[in-house]
Amino acid sequence: MAWKKTYSGEEPQRVNKWLASEGVCSRREAEELISKGLVAIDGARVAEPGRKIARGETLEVFDGGARAQISVVINKPVGIVSAQPERDQVPAARLLTAANLVGAAATMPTSRTSLAPLGRLDQDSRGLLLLSEDGVLAKALIGETSKLDKEYLVRVEGRIDERKLELLRHGLSLDGRQLKPAKVTVVEPQRLRFILNEGRNRQIRRMCEAVDLEVTDLLRIRIGSLSLGDLHESKWRELKTNEREALIRASK
Repeated sequence: MAWKKTYSGEEPQRVNKWLASEGVCSRREAEELISKGLVAIDGARVAEPGRKIARGETLEVFDGGARAQISVVINKPVGIVSAQPERDQVPAARLLTAANLVGAAATMPTSRTSLAPLGRLDQDSRGLLLLSEDGVLAKALIGETSKLDKEYLVRVEGRIDERKLELLRHGLSLDGRQLKPAKVTVVEPQRLRFILNEGRNRQIRRMCEAVDLEVTDLLRIRIGSLSLGDLHESKWRELKTNEREALIRASK
């Protein structure tokens, strides 16, 4: 890791807090970097975890040779689970083979790599799935304060009318709690576009059930600024640095 930036905040801020807010690392990881002498302000090594940086000062994090945290983008097919498998289920992590890789990967995941889904996609759904061991990225995507939306193309059976669309947009509750407003539009006969700012368990399927629509296909195509693009089903690629930074910025 190597990173450098001049602080422009009005009030001084603890170094570990600023590094976390910039998406460089978690606070705990920042403290470890400080203890290893890998953090400097205006060329002087930071010795105390509680050290604050003031406006106009430049913070630099040096490359200590640590392994970069792995984050991958997968086009998950139906029948694969995104989280911990049960019984005979197949986890998405099993798709992370050299044969399925698109492009190059700085570090290949192994059976010992602990990759968590950043926004689950149920077994019957397909499309964009992020797996990562990056705690800062996880907070940006699935933290309570995250502002990232997610986009889905959903094929349904049943009659679609304006009353049902209005209920889907803002008129339903799940588990006794009102759902946040959603953007729901018809893109073609029997196919809807959903844009959500939350991720309740099987939310879209349950929303559709509430208005007598049955989901027959659910495809996630976007998370925040990250799109599925032309990544083929079952294929995966490494998340790019600029994509990671864009997701973290947009989540605030």
